[in-house]
Order: sequence, then structure tokens, then C-alpha cells
Amino acid sequence: MSKKKKSVDKEFRLSSWAVENPTVIYVMMAIFLYLGVTSYFNLPREDFPEIIETKIYISTPYPGNTAEDIERLVVDPLEDELDDVSNVVEILSTSQEDYGIITVEFDEEITVEEAKVKVKDKVDGAKASEDWPTFNGAKVEPNVFDLNFSEEVPIVNYNITGDYPVEKLKEFAEYLEDAIEKIPEVKKVDIRGAQEKEVEVAVDVYKMMAAKVSFQDVTGAISSGNVTMSAGNLVNSGQRRTIRILGEIEDPAQLEDFVVKAEKGKAVYLKDIADVSFKPEDKTTFAREWGDPVVMLDVKKRAGKNMVDAIDQANIIVQEARENYLPSDVTITSANDQSQKTINQVNDLVNNIIFGIILVVTVLMFFLGFRNALFVGFAIPMSMVISFWIIDLSGYTLNTMILFAMIMGLGMLVDNGIVVVENVYRLMSEGMSRKNATKKGIGEIAIPIIISTLTTVAAFVPLGLWPGIFGQFMKYFPITLSIVLGSSLFVAIFFNSMLVSKFMTIVEKETPFSALVRNTVILVLFGAFILLVGGDYRGLGTVMIFTAIMLWVYRLVLRGMAERFQKKTLVSFENWYEGFLNFALRKRNAYYFFFGTFAMLIISLFLFGGSVGSGRTKIEFFPDNKPNQIITYIEYPEGTAIEKTNAITKDIEKRINAVLNNEKFLDENGRNFLVESSVSVVGEGAGNPQTDGGSAAEMPHRGKVTASMREYKFRRGEDSEELRLKVQEALKGIYPGVSISVEKDAAGPPAGYPVNIEISGKDYAKLIDAAEEVRNFINSKNVQGIDELKIDVNRSKPAIQVEVDRKKAGELGISASQVGNQLRNSIFGTKAGVYKEDGDDFDIYVRFNEDIRYNQNALFNQNIIFRDPATGQIKEVPVSAVAKQSNTSGFSAIKHIDLERIVLLYSGVVPGANGNEIVNILKEEMKQFDMPKGTSYAFTGEMEEQAKQMSFLVGALFTGLFLIFLILIFQFSSIAQPVIIMVAIFLSFIGVFLGLVITGWNFVIMMTMMGIISLAGIVVNNGVVLLDYTDILIKRKKNELDLEESDLLEREQIRDIIVVGGKARLRPVILTAITTVLGLIPLAIGLNIDFFSLATEFDPKIYIGGDNVIFWGPLAWTVIFGLTFATFLTLIIVPVMNYLIYRARIRFAK
Repeated sequence: MSKKKKSVDKEFRLSSWAVENPTVIYVMMAIFLYLGVTSYFNLPREDFPEIIETKIYISTPYPGNTAEDIERLVVDPLEDELDDVSNVVEILSTSQEDYGIITVEFDEEITVEEAKVKVKDKVDGAKASEDWPTFNGAKVEPNVFDLNFSEEVPIVNYNITGDYPVEKLKEFAEYLEDAIEKIPEVKKVDIRGAQEKEVEVAVDVYKMMAAKVSFQDVTGAISSGNVTMSAGNLVNSGQRRTIRILGEIEDPAQLEDFVVKAEKGKAVYLKDIADVSFKPEDKTTFAREWGDPVVMLDVKKRAGKNMVDAIDQANIIVQEARENYLPSDVTITSANDQSQKTINQVNDLVNNIIFGIILVVTVLMFFLGFRNALFVGFAIPMSMVISFWIIDLSGYTLNTMILFAMIMGLGMLVDNGIVVVENVYRLMSEGMSRKNATKKGIGEIAIPIIISTLTTVAAFVPLGLWPGIFGQFMKYFPITLSIVLGSSLFVAIFFNSMLVSKFMTIVEKETPFSALVRNTVILVLFGAFILLVGGDYRGLGTVMIFTAIMLWVYRLVLRGMAERFQKKTLVSFENWYEGFLNFALRKRNAYYFFFGTFAMLIISLFLFGGSVGSGRTKIEFFPDNKPNQIITYIEYPEGTAIEKTNAITKDIEKRINAVLNNEKFLDENGRNFLVESSVSVVGEGAGNPQTDGGSAAEMPHRGKVTASMREYKFRRGEDSEELRLKVQEALKGIYPGVSISVEKDAAGPPAGYPVNIEISGKDYAKLIDAAEEVRNFINSKNVQGIDELKIDVNRSKPAIQVEVDRKKAGELGISASQVGNQLRNSIFGTKAGVYKEDGDDFDIYVRFNEDIRYNQNALFNQNIIFRDPATGQIKEVPVSAVAKQSNTSGFSAIKHIDLERIVLLYSGVVPGANGNEIVNILKEEMKQFDMPKGTSYAFTGEMEEQAKQMSFLVGALFTGLFLIFLILIFQFSSIAQPVIIMVAIFLSFIGVFLGLVITGWNFVIMMTMMGIISLAGIVVNNGVVLLDYTDILIKRKKNELDLEESDLLEREQIRDIIVVGGKARLRPVILTAITTVLGLIPLAIGLNIDFFSLATEFDPKIYIGGDNVIFWGPLAWTVIFGLTFATFLTLIIVPVMNYLIYRARIRFAK
């Protein structure tokens, strides 16, 4: 065979090898099937991907200090040390009463461990300073740590209720805690709604002063008396014995007999001046479910472990505890079970795969016949199982992003198989043998489908390099799609080629009637038997019976329809296309088509701009989700006692629960089909993550009510967004002085509030004043859509300022620190040791008893008792003699960004309002506002993230296009064809913009832009296959005419070849477009069919909508709009451009 002949009648070695070695391919298929199925069942399941940010946190508890003191003593020194650390992107800090937290964000050039070491070194340096504060006799200890968010979010809550004291319920919870924490997949279990216990030594100040005993005397007696220690070894009579002094108490009551002071033969026992009790710590948290007090367990899994397995094992432990340990009148309920949601998402994926196979096989059956359609349909499950194996090898989990990416790739992964099968089918139709047609057919299109797959993957490569938390969240989408497409290419080249060479036919053989009857009887009998006695596998029986029915349906109905479609409809369409393409290439028509399409692009851009300008098409950052949680944040003024906050929260939750339990949401059995649970938290855990930065500080003035919705398919069409509006209306204007915000869970990674204004400067009081002025100014403009403007900090935190008269104090022999320690010990207490019981440690705290602890007169009239170093005599000095007190107020918190003080003014938007439009209005209004001197403002939050992510996505689009262009140049060794395909990509955007204009749907920056990038990769496929085949036909024509490769054909010859090439590639182009669109339709409209329940219960459980369609619908519709128009481009405009370029080459050659 000549070199020229080989270049036009080429084989692809790998596929030819597969054709010649079918046994090896069968073994490979079995191995991959086993590995894939095993990986599928072994993959850890979770809701969202594990996000590992290069952020290091420094939390510093320092009880008894105001926000100003935390800033001055802890946060400022640490920030000064951290300011010169390399690779730092941003430093955030919050100083609150008793607590400070600093977040140091690093760039991605450094690992988390390296960043942690850098921060730890700087913190150790700050702590080594002589000025570093001390607490309980030791230096305050900052905790340096990193967070894996998958380990911080509870995967399930267990709520324990019963007619028992909270202490007893906590005992039950601790039993479950110990058992559940032994599960390998579980990291830890936190108990909410109950306090840890402590040993309290409640001192009576009057008795203590009468006995002339100081706090130091009490703590010293306990710490030195409650100790077990070794005194060395004693050798006696050849034996070596270890001496241990046993002094630790075995019962807190033993402390009462400790001697605190003994002088002149008179002993003062601890019981003489104090009461000792073993009790829960002061209340810092309340928890309720549906208004009833509960003790709650938050179960958190280990990173990378299987969430479903963890919850299954935890449920078994809870059930065993119900049966064998807990009293019968104790109730345990579970809430926010993430495993069920994940399992349902996995089931949705499997159902979508089944649906996709059915749709694809049905469509292909009409184009190629039933048997040939199975070859292509086979690519879906085989590509999926190979992808599962690769995902498992990569160490990923089976999460939302990966599952959705697989559904997204459902239509795309059959493209290669379609091109292979259709090309072999065409050659066999021309008279070639099956094996030769397979070798030649795949040889013609192997390189094009490899290149087209590479170009599709190239479009996603930049998305895989997405930086920041959004990249951590979204990168699994392009990675998974690349794996799926790579797997489909492997299946097409090796598996499809072998199967086609063995089994493909161009004439459907009619099954003999006797064989059809025999097969039907066998299928029905076995199917009925399995259906009746098969248990969990009874669905297989239904499938067998359904298969028997479909054999007759195909024989009697579908086979004839498919043959008529192939021989008449498809032939007529091909002939019509041939005539239309000839018309498009005739004389000046090619110019009209080409420039007319460009005019359409300009028109579509103008229409889209006008639709955005008129407000019909809105710009969104992330899809506006329907609430899965309705969260009501309640905030009293700083300084409110937790008991008062709890009382108002109880009243609020009653109103909320009345709305949630409306009769319209109850089914026939009185069960709420819309709301799964309503959980209230007061104090610890009641903060808002978007404004409090994950602070673990006590929040006695805050409450939170979280209503969790049931899964979308169980809601019977009820709208959870309308429910949120009703909750808002039920609470509006009823509680003056209480800040109430009704919000919903965020869709995707946190991006801040839609309205988010940072006000920065040095004077914090002036910053708060400026924030209040800005808020009043904006409120005066009555901008529609703003929910409620709030300021994240305030200066209304009640405080008492104590001024020590240093001169008088010095004359009396005491210092300011002694005054401070005396008051701190009286109120907060001082740790005097540890009591051990059953392996647990409980702190021993010495403080005033509760009656006196909060008595201002008693606190300031108490005596400071100390021994004068000069005379050795005991002296008593009243606190009021050396200090003056005055009521004042302080800051609730002080926040920094990059060491600069900031105050945040923020608001959500009312349902239906668009954050972008509101912010644009505010920007214009704020131009008229004069900021106070020394302050400045900036719009941040969601707007800042939106600009950042939009910039990245636009860059990713053009980077992907550049990579595609380079690959195409490598494929064609020419500039012309790559330019044609790149122009086709840009022209395909016409479909996207016109689709959005016609429907009026929102342009969702994150999802629509990802859809456009995905579209760029998909559009290339058909263009590459079409142009490459046309190139082969041109080379064949040159061989036929014995022309050199550099010679040019005549214009008429080129036109005829382009028409022939277009007609030959019509079927694969149409098929790939239809299958890709059909694969996306269930995702786009949210069509969900449960094939498993259909087979086992004869109930398909069909529903439309859900979280998936809200989140992924914009992406899917973008691809559908663009691909639909791109099909026209590929079939008409790509040949037109190819023809015009060749005409230009002929003209310039002359």
C-alpha cells in the first residue's frame, strides 16, 4: 500500500489490536467492572466535598476581660508578630469579651502544615514576651489549629428527651457519646443543652473576712492538699518499695474538712467559710426541639471516612441503647441526618444513568437499529464504573459535586461511541465486511475523537486550577468530567471497537416466532418467581417481565417504526440537508449565511444587554435556592442575662412553631410533611457564622431557631420560601428592642451578605458612629428589597469601670493587680485543682457564693486580706477604700482586617429581590454621602466575591479556548480549521444569550459561566469530526487525481466534497447533540423517576424540581441553549466557513 493510500485509508493500531484480541478485551471488561462496582460501594459518601483551606486559626480564651482588653493584650501583639509572615493573603481578627480569634489566610503555594508551623513560631514568640498576660498563675495559652470543615459540620443530631432532670439526660447522652466515639468513622461527639460539671467552693465573704482568710489561703490549701505524688523509693530488707503519698480526694465533700488556716492552735476549716458542691457549671446554653428541652448530641465524622457507614453504625448503637440501657420513657429522635440526603442523591444519580441509557438507546435504535444502539448504550455504565475506580484511586469521596458532574457528563460520554458505531455502520452499508469496516472506520475517526476529547477536557483544565474556597468546592466538577470523558474515550477505542467488530449488523434479523415465545415464557416464569419470593431482589423479577413485554412491543411496533425512520425519514432528512447545504454554498449565499450569523451574535448581545438593563434578566452570583433550613437569629442588647434571652426565645419559637405546624403542612396522620425538625439554641452555638467568624465565645444575649425542611420530593409542592416569608410576618414588629433576622441556608460556599459595607478607620467609636450614619442615610432612601440593615458590633455592652487610687493603695501596701485579682476571684473564680472521677477530670473553682457574687455592694465593700511583708501582720483593706466604680459601656466586639479596625454594615435581601441591583443603587446613593473624617467604606461580601470569581471564570474561559486552539493546530497542522472551530464556539453563544432573553431567566454568574466554558468544550467535538473527515475526503480526491498535497482542487470539487462530508457526518452530529441534550434534560427540569421503587413497589415516585434543578439548572440550560444553536453552526456555518477559506486560498493562489 502506498504512503498516500495509507494516509487516507488508515487504521488505528490500538483499536485494531482490540479487534484482533477479543478474549483479552472481555477479561479487561470483567476486571474493570469488578473494580468499578467495588469502588462504588467502598467510596466514602458525604454531602459536600471536603474543603481544606490554607487558613490557620488562633483562638485565645482569656476570661474576665472586655473586648478592648482582649484587643490590647492578646490580639494586637499577635497581629504585630504575624504581619511579616510570608505567603499571607489576609489576617482577620475578632476581639470579644473573654475571647479573641485570629484567622490567617495563606496563598496556595504553601501547605497547611507549613502555614501552621509559621504561625505557631510567631505565636510562641509573642507568648515569650514579658508583657504576655497570665491567668490562674500561668500564661494565657493561644490555641493554633487548622479546620477541615467536613469534620466540623454534624452529620446527624440525636435529641434526648424525657421526664428526667437535665443531669440524668446528660448521663444518658454521655453513655451514647462514649459508644458512638468508638466508631472508626466518627471523630467526636459534642453534647449540647447540658453543662459540664465542676466542684464549686462557694465562699461566704462575711465568714471569710471574719476568719481573716484570703482567696490565696483557700486555693493554696486545696491545691496543696488535693495531690497524689511519688516520694521516691525505699530499700528495706532487700526489697525496693515505691513511696506514694495519696492525697487526692475521692469525694468533693472531703474538701470541707480541709484546714484553710491554723493560728494559735485554732483551725479554720473550709466548711466554716464555704459550701462545697459538685454541680453543673453556670448555664451557658439551652437547647430545645419543638419547644421541649433536649440534650443534643452532635456527631461529627472523620475526614475522608464514609458518612453513611458512620450514621448506620451510630443508629445501631442508639437502637441497642433503647432496648438494653435507656428507660422506656426516654425518647431519642434524630435530626439533620445527612446520610439519607446523600443516599438519595446517589440513588438519583443511578436513576439518571438508567434514564439516560433508556433515552440514548431509544434514540439510537431509530438511527442505527436496536442491537447497534446497545453498543453505544453500553458506554454509559462501563464509563461510569471505570470513573468510580479512578475516583476511588484518587482518594476522593462520593459527594454532591462529583455526582452532579457525572450526571452532567451523562450525555457527553456517549459521543465517542456514537461516532465509532455510526462510522462503522456507514462503511458496512457501503459493502465492507464487519471487521474491515471496524478497522477502517475507527482508523478514520480515532484521532479526531481523541483530539475532540482532549479539547473538551482542555476547556475544563483551568477550572481545575480554581483558587480559594470556591475552587476547593467547585474543582471536583471539572476533574470528574475529565475522568468521565477520558473513560468514555477508552471504552470507545477498546471495548466498542471489539464489540462492533463481533456483533454489528446493518440489517435487523427478525427473531423466529417460536424463539420469541420461548424467551417470553422463560422470562415471565423466572420473573414472576423472583417477584414473589425474591425479597430485596424482587425488582429483578419486574425487570424480566418488563423485558418480555418489550420484546413483543419491539417486534410488533418499534421495529417497524425504526426501519421506516432509517429508510424513509432519515434518508429524506439527509437529502434535504444535502440540498440545503448546496444552497448555502452556492455563489454569494455563503457570505450571506456567514455574515448573517455574525449579525445574529451582535443582535443577541444587544437583546441580552437590553433585557438586563430593563431588569427582566437579572444577574445573580449563585442560584437563589429554596430554603432547606429556615434560621431565625435572635439578639438582645449586649449584657443581657442568658435567662432573659432564653425566655424571649421560648416565646419566639412558639410563634415560629405555630407557623411551621400549620394544618396545611400536616398529612393524614398528623405528621408534618414539610418541616422535619425545629431546634432552638440559646447561648453557645447561637452565633451567625457569616458575622461571627466561627467564634466559640459565650453568647448569652443570642438565640437561634433552626427549622429543617424535609427533602424536596416529600414537600407535596409546598414552597419553603413562602414558609420563610410567613415566619418573617409572624415576628414583625412584635418584639421592640430585639433584633430578629429570618434567613435561609446558603447555597454553596460562604460569600457574605448581598449588602455588605465595610467601614474602616482607627477610632472605633467613630467607626460605629459612621456606620450608624450610613445606615440612617440608606434607610432614608427607601431602597426596595433590603431586608434590614444591621451593624455587626455595638458599644452598648454594659460595663463597670474601676479606677484605683494608686497613691492611697500604695500607702496601704496593695497594688492595682491585687484589687483586680480580688474582684476576678470573687466573680469568675480561681481554679484550685482537679477532682477525678471514673477517668474524667472536673475543675475545682473557688468563688463567692451566688447570693453575693452579683451583689455590687458586697463586692466593693469586701476586704482585701494579706500579710504585710514588713511587719508580718495580717492587714485588711476594703476595696472601696482604694477604688472608685462607675457604670459605663464597652464594645461588643472589635474586628480587624489586615490589622485595620473595621465595622460591618450588612443586610440580606427580601425574597425575590436581586442583590446586584440593590448594591448598584446603593453605590450611586453613597456618592452623595460624606463619610466622617478618618473613615472610609467599601462594598465587600458577596459583591467582592462575585467580582473575584467572575474575573477568574472569564480568564478560565479564554485560557481554555487558547488550550483548545493549540490542540487543534496540532491536529490539523493548519491555522484555518482551528480558526473555524474557534469562531463556531463564539457563535454558539448566540444560543445562550437568545435563550436567556426569550425565557427571561437569570444570568447566574457561577453556573452560567461554567455552562459557557462547558459548552466551549462540547462544541469542538462535532466540528473536529466534521472537518477532519472533510480533510480525509480532500486527500482522497487528490490521490484520485494524482495531485500533490500542496495542490488545490477546483471550487466545484471542494463544494461537492464539503457537501459529501457534511452528509456523511450528519447522523453523528445530530445524534451527539440529541444525546447530550437528553442527558441534561432530567437535570435541567429536575425530572426524577425512581426506577428501583418502580420495579419493587410499582411506584415511580415521579417529581419535578428540587435542589438539583435550582443549583445545576442554569448550567444545564446554558449548554442546552448553546448546543442546540451550535448544531446548526456545525452542520451549516462550519462547512460555509471551510468553503469560504478554501475559496480564498484558490483566489490568492492565482
